[in-house]
Amino acid sequence: MISRYGFLGFLRLVVCWVYTKLFFRNARLIRLPFDIRNKKYIQIGRNLTTGIGCRIEAYPINRKSKQVLIFGTDVEINDYVHIAAGEKIEIGHNVLIASKVFITDLNHGNYKGKSQDSPISTPKSRKLSTNPVVIKDNVWIGEGVCVMPGVTIGVGCVIGALSVVTKDIPDYSIAIGSPAKVIKKYDFNSKRWVNVV
Repeated sequence: MISRYGFLGFLRLVVCWVYTKLFFRNARLIRLPFDIRNKKYIQIGRNLTTGIGCRIEAYPINRKSKQVLIFGTDVEINDYVHIAAGEKIEIGHNVLIASKVFITDLNHGNYKGKSQDSPISTPKSRKLSTNPVVIKDNVWIGEGVCVMPGVTIGVGCVIGALSVVTKDIPDYSIAIGSPAKVIKKYDFNSKRWVNVV
């Protein structure tokens, strides 16, 4: 360990491990600094591992809610990931999330349907709107991705770096771009990723 992290890095790791065992017993390792807001509305899954500088927050729209942010088992999130939940964000098992990823089910205001917010009002004064997010098992989310409200990312998907996910991604797909589009699907017969035409 010392050869990998150096002496000071190893000491930081020990401090983080003690912090994890004191405050997040289910987790494997929470690296500091770590910002968690409204912890009682967040379900930490077994073996959660975080990088440094993560910001995990829950602002339940319905105050009677129990958990609005749910982590499955063996989820790993890297440095500076920001997740903000107001209605429901579910992250499945064995999900790997790279650095600087933003995931939210919240929006300041409503911009579709009958009762839309006016651009004359200040963004802060607009009522929060929500739309649940589901990230299923075995998903790999690349560096700098944004996952927007109302999205489901299917089982076994890969989301390429810097993508903005605004629509559902079907199971066993690779999606890239802004907005993210499916470019490959896994073919179980040939056991290969094949291009989507």
